Amino acid sequence: MVSRRNFLKSSAALSALASLPLSARWAFAQRAFGTLGLSDPELQPKFAYPVPDAMAPGFKFQISKAGRAKVTMAPAVQQTGLVDPATGALLNTPVFGYGENGSAFTWPGKTFEVQSGVPLEVKWENKLFDPVTGLPAPHPIVSDAEGGFANGPVDTSLHWCYSLPGYEAFSIATDGVPVVPHLHGGHTTAIYDGNPEYFFSPGFAVRGPRWVEKKYIYDNDQPAGNLWYHDHALGITRLNVYAGLAGFYFVRDDQDTGKADNPLGLPAWPYEKAYAIQDRMFKDTGELFYPAYPGDPFYDDFITGEGATLPTELFPNGGATALAEFFGDHMVVNGVIWPKEEVEPRNYRLHLLNGTDSRFMAIRFREVAPGAKNLAGASEPLPFYVIGSDQGLASAATQTDMLVSEPGSRYDVVFDFSSVTPGSRVIMENIGGDEPFGGDIGVGQLFGETDMVMAFDVVQPLDTAVTDAFDPAAISFGPNVGPADAPVRKVALFEGMDEFGRLQPLLGTAEPTMSAAGTLLDGAIAWHMPTTENPVLGSTEQWEIYNATGDAHPVHLHLVNFEIEGRQEYAADVVPQPVLQHNGLTGNGFRLENIVLGADVPTPAGYVENAPKDMVTALPGQVTRIRATFDKPGRYVWHCHILSHEDHEMMRVLHVGPGA
Repeated sequence: MVSRRNFLKSSAALSALASLPLSARWAFAQRAFGTLGLSDPELQPKFAYPVPDAMAPGFKFQISKAGRAKVTMAPAVQQTGLVDPATGALLNTPVFGYGENGSAFTWPGKTFEVQSGVPLEVKWENKLFDPVTGLPAPHPIVSDAEGGFANGPVDTSLHWCYSLPGYEAFSIATDGVPVVPHLHGGHTTAIYDGNPEYFFSPGFAVRGPRWVEKKYIYDNDQPAGNLWYHDHALGITRLNVYAGLAGFYFVRDDQDTGKADNPLGLPAWPYEKAYAIQDRMFKDTGELFYPAYPGDPFYDDFITGEGATLPTELFPNGGATALAEFFGDHMVVNGVIWPKEEVEPRNYRLHLLNGTDSRFMAIRFREVAPGAKNLAGASEPLPFYVIGSDQGLASAATQTDMLVSEPGSRYDVVFDFSSVTPGSRVIMENIGGDEPFGGDIGVGQLFGETDMVMAFDVVQPLDTAVTDAFDPAAISFGPNVGPADAPVRKVALFEGMDEFGRLQPLLGTAEPTMSAAGTLLDGAIAWHMPTTENPVLGSTEQWEIYNATGDAHPVHLHLVNFEIEGRQEYAADVVPQPVLQHNGLTGNGFRLENIVLGADVPTPAGYVENAPKDMVTALPGQVTRIRATFDKPGRYVWHCHILSHEDHEMMRVLHVGPGA
């Protein structure tokens, strides 16, 4: 295997970096399921259980007349459709869920539905206590093949909540799991944004250094859009989301009302659905499994294979250690493995959330025979319309037969089930692969079952009393961020190594940049260094995102929506430089010199980007341009939305206005 470490040491040109075959360093070979005690996805049922309806009125949070809600995080147990292959009995899976006191706590959490321009006050409560002992609940994730290490999957060597100055004496075992809710896509005042340093432990006993108050106010001063909420605690976002802490948040307005008589003729519930697509691994006894120890999946790829040295005093038993990416071998939708939906032969509006850790998906729909469990004999990919994305409806409906979906993104599609054979099944297919995404679609399928997401059975009789009036020509919204001649900010994405020699993705600048503290910084920079992204309040900026890694990264900016302006090839010298870590030790990173711009890159096939976005895929060897207006002051963040990346320093402060 060619290690990324050795390649980077010898690399002088970005064009060579971008050409490294991803498969060269992705030598994952799954050990016997029996040896690891993992669930074998081939033995699990496909399309056996209905998908939970995230848009059902009974699954929405109750908001008081005063515009308030109280939402609690608590341990729960739910059935994901996972079965004991020997007996066929359904297995229980411990999770962390969102809910209301007196009702169930679920993965995903209940759905918020709010009106544009009408604020919502939410009191978030961390009740992650063991219901029997009353003590802080341990993480519900099993993290090693043999089971039983005290910290579970939590890597305490990272820059995380309880490693901050003054917080070192706290631990999950004694003080509980810290959390902080983030409204992803929200146009939110800074103190309510869900900044990772605003965390709080069970009962608010431990409060992060920037914690302000128990209630959060969401202004909802934005057009209709498909937002989502999820945990964002520093250094453990990947684990808290994996445990179940995520849910939908819909803003409605006078055009996209969510009602059957909406002026756009869009399908409304029960013909409007929302699907949180995630991937997971499970133990064969039902528990969530997350690799972190020697012998676990991906450990050799990112630790042993990269020559990392983990000191035993920090990593007893070889872990728990953060790994650079995660790909599950079970596809999960709204908390159920490979579910099904029974539909009428009509248009359905489908909100697709990519809630995975690292997985880029390429979604297609294909017709198969009734009851089919796989894609054998499937039709050619079927056309559908993409009518919107992260924060609203598009400038025009786009007909396509494939949609590329990056982690953290949301896409709003309309599929016409009257176009298929009555009584047939339609499978939502994924051809995105099971490895770090470099832009090539249809490669890297390592697992046998992740090419299927869920199924739709066209078996319900058509309700002729409900009009099916969708007209793609009614979609005419889209991004409108100006002015076009906005000042340019050059930022960059890097992949270096931390103090232990582990792969460490990093953000930074693509040119020498004066920080808010008056220091000149260039290249890869860790979180704690002075702020370099400090837009003037009310300004519009064009960001040029230079990807100096061999992988694609889904880049997310808090606060704003942006317009994706295009992509361009570039070449540069990639010069090594040290990177100061949070603990005072030194890792390795890079900076760019002698940048030479190349040809414009056409929008790749399957990318639909003509809507207000808060996610953009930055492809290797390219500069990606976005334009955004920064109209609220204060401390936000920008980061890669591969959760394993943001937890290992691929996140930086974005401070709007003075005071950074």
